[in-house]
Amino acid sequence: MFARFLNFKKKKFDDLSEQEMLALAISSEEDDERIYQAYAEGMRADFPDTAKIFDEMAQEENQHRRWLVDLHVKKFGETIPLIRREHVRGFYDRKPMWLVKPRGIDAIRKQAADMEAQAFRYYSAAAKRATDTSIRKLMADLARAEAGHIGKAMGAEKNYTPQDIKLRELEVEKKQFVLTYIQPGLAGLIDGSISTLAPIFATAFATQDTKTTLLVGLAASVGAGISMGFTEVASDDGIISGRGSPMIRGVITGIMTTLGGLGHALPYLIPDFWLATYTAFAIVAVELFIITWIQSKYMETPWLKAALQIMFGGALVLGAGIWIGGF
Repeated sequence: MFARFLNFKKKKFDDLSEQEMLALAISSEEDDERIYQAYAEGMRADFPDTAKIFDEMAQEENQHRRWLVDLHVKKFGETIPLIRREHVRGFYDRKPMWLVKPRGIDAIRKQAADMEAQAFRYYSAAAKRATDTSIRKLMADLARAEAGHIGKAMGAEKNYTPQDIKLRELEVEKKQFVLTYIQPGLAGLIDGSISTLAPIFATAFATQDTKTTLLVGLAASVGAGISMGFTEVASDDGIISGRGSPMIRGVITGIMTTLGGLGHALPYLIPDFWLATYTAFAIVAVELFIITWIQSKYMETPWLKAALQIMFGGALVLGAGIWIGGF
């Protein structure tokens, strides 16, 4: 509702003067040039061939800006009014690089396509509204240029990103996803699911009290989650390893560690001790299966090897907890 109210404070496109239409086009081309440069620089290390596409697009936006500035100086002088997209209704916000990049290379290409489509619509509408012949001509020319910009990008993609290069880019992207999200999440899930087995089941068999076991399980799970999260953040800033944002990894690790422990702690909400314990045993089996599946699918560990490692390690910790609780 608040955003809708602010929209009423913006200027309508139909209320723009010809000078304001030129000024808005100039600032928009400047913004888009910087965005494409940021896309190119952000992808140059991992996707150098696709980065060339955005280098070309940035150069073309710069050329458009120069044409617009030259016409503005000729018609209205060198003082260009300050008017930007956010001052006019109907323009969507450009997403910064740090928001688009985590969603992948296809999201960046789609963002560029959306930017060009909106630029085309703006120049088409401006050409219809302009009464000055030279302004109308330039707006129409830019509309055609923006319409062809997507086609040019697709042509550049054919030149710079043949199928083998696109496959390599997808592989790099997949690796980055695994390093930033899957690996920290898996580490947290393993730690939360296995390391908490001993304290939870030791307490369960020592006291046979579901409330006490639940409290110990909650404390162990939350404490392990906080500890693992901070450890992940402090252990690697991601600059050299390329594992991505330490904050993202830390949050993912902490959450998955906590969830891994809570899985077999929450059954002790059930008042009956043995029913709660058998339920917890079943959940532990499910947790270990999920961990095995993730290792096999994303970490490319052979299924049998992953199953033996996880099941054997889990059984040892579980057995240790039950044995200690039996004293």
